[in-house]
Amino acid sequence: MTPAPLPLDPMVCPLCGGPNGCAMEQERASGPPQPPCWCTQASFTPALLARLPEDARRRACICAACARAAAEGERAPP
Repeated sequence: MTPAPLPLDPMVCPLCGGPNGCAMEQERASGPPQPPCWCTQASFTPALLARLPEDARRRACICAACARAAAEGERAPP
């Protein structure tokens, strides 16, 4: 039998496993309104988005460090 995958944590970057700082998810989890999320001003390259695991697409945010590394042409942090 194959073990069931762990549930996806929308507050964790699916690329590096670090916190993604998603204000929209924080608002969903806690209730109080949050300022606009950092990601609303970020640019995510098609190559970076293509690296997302299929089960994480549209379910967990990429963190600022991974987005910045991709924008600078580097590999996302480990």
